[in-house]
Amino acid sequence: MFNLLGFSSEPEPAKYNEDEVKAQMSAEVDNDFEDALQEDADEGVRGEFAVTGEELATLRAAIATDFPEDATYLSDAYIRSVASKPYSKDPKKRRPLEYSQEKLTHVMQWRKEAGAPEMEELVKLANGDPYAPEATEQPDKLSKAQALVTSLNTGSVYWHGFTKDGRPVMWIRTNRKPWYPNVDAEVDALILFADAGIRSMPDGVTDFVVVADSGSPPPPNPQFMINTLKALVRGYPDRLSLLISAPVSSIVQFVMNLLLPLMPGRLASKVMLMGIDQAKPKLADLLMNGEDDIPTFLNGKADHDQFYPEEGKCSNRGKGSLKFDYFGMMERLAQQKADYIQWKAAQAEE
Repeated sequence: MFNLLGFSSEPEPAKYNEDEVKAQMSAEVDNDFEDALQEDADEGVRGEFAVTGEELATLRAAIATDFPEDATYLSDAYIRSVASKPYSKDPKKRRPLEYSQEKLTHVMQWRKEAGAPEMEELVKLANGDPYAPEATEQPDKLSKAQALVTSLNTGSVYWHGFTKDGRPVMWIRTNRKPWYPNVDAEVDALILFADAGIRSMPDGVTDFVVVADSGSPPPPNPQFMINTLKALVRGYPDRLSLLISAPVSSIVQFVMNLLLPLMPGRLASKVMLMGIDQAKPKLADLLMNGEDDIPTFLNGKADHDQFYPEEGKCSNRGKGSLKFDYFGMMERLAQQKADYIQWKAAQAEE
């Protein structure tokens, strides 16, 4: 999800010591990470039990009471998808409502601790005048905001388009990632992007698709990989529908050999490593406009660079340090969502 592969990049061949990376990965896997994986044991289990309107209202009321500033984040469709799952102790029964409430509370508590609700506010702060009172009076917040937009400015992650079933598509350009990433800022950026995609989902959609161009991946960053995976399972359970990574290189295979054993089985099954020749027909079947939506960097027709060029070709958006067209991305995604809804309605009439 996100730059799930944990790559960083430089315009020279990647060099790394596999044994050192493995040792660093082991050091990053702490008790907190193990606990996160245990919480996500039902990732991908489909909910098939009914959830009444009264039960939905009960779950919503609890969220609004405990997390008033973030109460609208979870859609009714997502809450129902969590509450409708079978009970792990007896799959013939629906999980108790109290158990579903606990799962939702864990997500919301993680969001609060990670500062997820304020990420877009940070983008606005960094895009503004650095000498304005709201900036000078909050130097720590401004520093965090500037680090966040530094990560955005690479243009290595963005949303563009939808699948045929209404899932927004996150694109990852691994060759644009910094060689020595600010891990906290990179994870903050992924939180920002994940929430932006979730807010843009059509009614009834609860998960998204990630497509990673992994043709030129540099060395993996163990801390970033673990922190990203932890964020995915703690903060975004059941949000990743599919991750396609193409083309496959020795570095990609090495990274995934490290990550896949750490993932819950159902989450790992959502990751597909493909060659370009395999990925193109898969993407043509997946994306709303078929082959026309495959980007040029995967040997397709769609020119993403006209919207998301390399940082060196971007100018500042405001008085601050933001260069990446974040707000333009959100406007385009809103229009693409409207186009999808119209396209879906036309399909239904045929």
